[in-house]
Amino acid sequence: MVPIDLLKKYYPEGSEVYHIMESHARSVTQKALELAAKHPEYNMDLTFVEEAAMLHDIGCFLTNAPEIHCHGTNPYICHGYLGAEILRNEGLPRHALVAERHTGSGLSYNHIIKKGLPLPARDMCPVSLEEKLICFADKFYSKTKLDKEKSLNKVIESMHKHGSGSVKRFEDMCSLFL
Repeated sequence: MVPIDLLKKYYPEGSEVYHIMESHARSVTQKALELAAKHPEYNMDLTFVEEAAMLHDIGCFLTNAPEIHCHGTNPYICHGYLGAEILRNEGLPRHALVAERHTGSGLSYNHIIKKGLPLPARDMCPVSLEEKLICFADKFYSKTKLDKEKSLNKVIESMHKHGSGSVKRFEDMCSLFL
């Protein structure tokens, strides 16, 4: 499986949305691989990290996010689990877990219920090291300011608006990867 070919299946090559998705995915992938290289003791599956990082946002086109040229009908927060459905249908169940679990620093069942989020009522927090790594790397790049890495302080600041559980998960990832 070549992730870029799968990306092209869902995003028209040459379109603005393709450019945004590919650029963001490449930045996240590069960051994830750089962080993994600093931790050989974790013995992570680097091929999987590269593939899953390139595909983690594949469900964005199904959401209504016009600022990134996505004109679907679902709220943006749904892009992770919608992308997971795509990846499962493509025969990539492990990659699907990354897509589903990368939003924020993960979304707990309790948070989904408490906030009434339009998501399946299940835990969507990263579990494996590879899932955590991609989730972590993703936080440093937006889709509206491509190729501009956010500072760690800026990322932490953004985590606070999602509650203490989100901050704690992110801090745990900092301990793992920084």
